[in-house]
Amino acid sequence: MQKEITRKGKLLSESGRLDEAGYSRKPLKLYERKLVKANRLRIKEWDYYLVSDGRRALALTIADNSYMGMYSVSWLDLEAPTAETRSVMTVLPLGKTHLPESSEQGDVSFKNKKAEITFRNDGTERKLFCRWDGFDSGKTLEASVTLRDAPQESIVMMTPYKEDRYAFYYNQKINCLKADGYVRIGTDVYRFEDTYGVLDWGRGVWTYSNTWYWASASSEVNGVPFGFNLGYGFGDTSAASENALFYDGRLHKLEEVAFNIPQKDGKDDFLSPWTFTSSDGRFTADFIPVIDRASDTNVLLIESDQHQVFGRFTGSAVLDDGTVVAFSDMPGFAEKVKNRW
Repeated sequence: MQKEITRKGKLLSESGRLDEAGYSRKPLKLYERKLVKANRLRIKEWDYYLVSDGRRALALTIADNSYMGMYSVSWLDLEAPTAETRSVMTVLPLGKTHLPESSEQGDVSFKNKKAEITFRNDGTERKLFCRWDGFDSGKTLEASVTLRDAPQESIVMMTPYKEDRYAFYYNQKINCLKADGYVRIGTDVYRFEDTYGVLDWGRGVWTYSNTWYWASASSEVNGVPFGFNLGYGFGDTSAASENALFYDGRLHKLEEVAFNIPQKDGKDDFLSPWTFTSSDGRFTADFIPVIDRASDTNVLLIESDQHQVFGRFTGSAVLDDGTVVAFSDMPGFAEKVKNRW
């Protein structure tokens, strides 16, 4: 069952519970932090952007998880392959980061003596800026990217949690955002030209322990923008999954998709080839990993074991009208993240 929500309204009822579960093609529901009835330390809000042309990738995060703020930049050379990440954590931001309550417009920024990250969204273009002193061997990183031509449709999820009636996840993933810009590290400059980016926009109240799976890719097939968003592992997704195809600006809904991660000695072998299969037979793909951007944090009651694996997808997808889209060596990523937070 895939319940599509088509009416506008408030995300939360006056009692603080999710008003309606399902998916939509646009952000129809209004998120208001003031209506959250759960413990304020459980509110999690973030904007995550990734821009990649298959050779290099830039990831920027501004997150206010109430008891902890997280601001980070990652720069990946997918040809080498190498990855560098720098992060700043703050204590008890409690919403003071002022992440916008809408994904359609609004600005947010973080700045300290060492780093600055700014996201500006006027409703037409998204401008991303980052400066990070001492990013790599003492060299400063500076990045400036403009995202434009947002597709007409994206995947927007309204997900409840069975174990906590006041927990919810409101999330939008926008694939196939046209991207142009540059990244400068010291005197070396890399330019993104006419490539693609993705936005992961999340607001909600999460339960303490979760393991999620997420995969995303944005590119072109025969000159037509094509991408996909796949994921599962958190909340009650009985109303709808977040699995979707995007072709020429339109969403084509998928049922369940399995991430088949190979095993070695009883553990996930992230750098061996994966496969993906959908329950409705409309999506199959092989995934050849290039690099695992892994991190493992364990501090008192907080644990985060993350594996964001970048690589290339080859497979086929079936649109709503039965058209088969074959794709080959399509750059993207797939991840498995285990959090106690």
